[in-house]
Amino acid sequence: MSSRSPLAIEAEGLVKTFGDTRAVDGADLAVPAGTVYGVLGPNGAGKSTTIRMLATLLRPDGGRARVLGHDVVTEAAAVRDRISLTGQLASVDEELTGRENLLLLGRLLGYSRRGAAERAEQLLLAFGLTDAAGRLAKHYSGGMRRRLDIAASLVVTPDLLFLDEPTTGLDPRSRNEVWEIVRALVTRGTTVLLCTQYLDEADQLASRIAVIDRGSVIAEGTPSQLKASVGRSALHLRVEDPAQRAEAEALLTRGLDAEVTLEPDPTALSVPVGDAGQAAEAVTALVDAGVPVAGFGVGQPSLDEVFLALTGRPAGTEAEEVAA
Repeated sequence: MSSRSPLAIEAEGLVKTFGDTRAVDGADLAVPAGTVYGVLGPNGAGKSTTIRMLATLLRPDGGRARVLGHDVVTEAAAVRDRISLTGQLASVDEELTGRENLLLLGRLLGYSRRGAAERAEQLLLAFGLTDAAGRLAKHYSGGMRRRLDIAASLVVTPDLLFLDEPTTGLDPRSRNEVWEIVRALVTRGTTVLLCTQYLDEADQLASRIAVIDRGSVIAEGTPSQLKASVGRSALHLRVEDPAQRAEAEALLTRGLDAEVTLEPDPTALSVPVGDAGQAAEAVTALVDAGVPVAGFGVGQPSLDEVFLALTGRPAGTEAEEVAA
């Protein structure tokens, strides 16, 4: 691998074992600089372990990796100088205020008192936390704490930011706020490696996605390429009454002899179809059975359907071996 590579991350055959568990099993990654790159998979698939190796927190048992041109084992200090990591759990001190957390980190990272104060105010303003700056972090909502946690990762703007499950447990509004933060970071030149189990999150943010299952990368490409790999179109529809979605699911399953995916919207479903004519017949059958349809369309399958096709099980299903 060349030190002059345009890739932010190059990993070949990464392996990590914990006892008898092979948490990461020969993972390969190639992450273009200046993009959001999604690493997608269920809990226990090896995503977090992979990130910890790339961030120099774990030493690989096999394979090799370069981050921003530096080897993660022999040049770990150089890697750490240019990256930041926001993990699944908040790293801020709950007994300090939002402002105090950022001031402390600024001083630890080499800012003068004045410089740390100026940087803290910049971040509080940018992340919409100015009004809550004097409150203890333990009194923040989940979304506010997550925004503070990401702000803490950016006291010194990194060239590469690892985001490990950044929106787990957040409400839809807070998730959207985090997504906007991620998009803004990339427009300013930061590369983001987004580790997530939420397919819609990867679809919204990532320009390329690696699907990890049981410690290995089983597919990689743009969202459109992954969807096209399934090879079938999909009927996406919404029923008027959410209470009738289960009935619609049963009718579509019997009528099309295909797996129906329930979307996050409580009125929405999707199912593979052969062509537009088959989709129209399915919608007509629902209406005739007394299940009014609010809207429908035929397009590429969802990432949920891609994951089902690749792994043989729906997204969110636990992997058999849980990574440490």
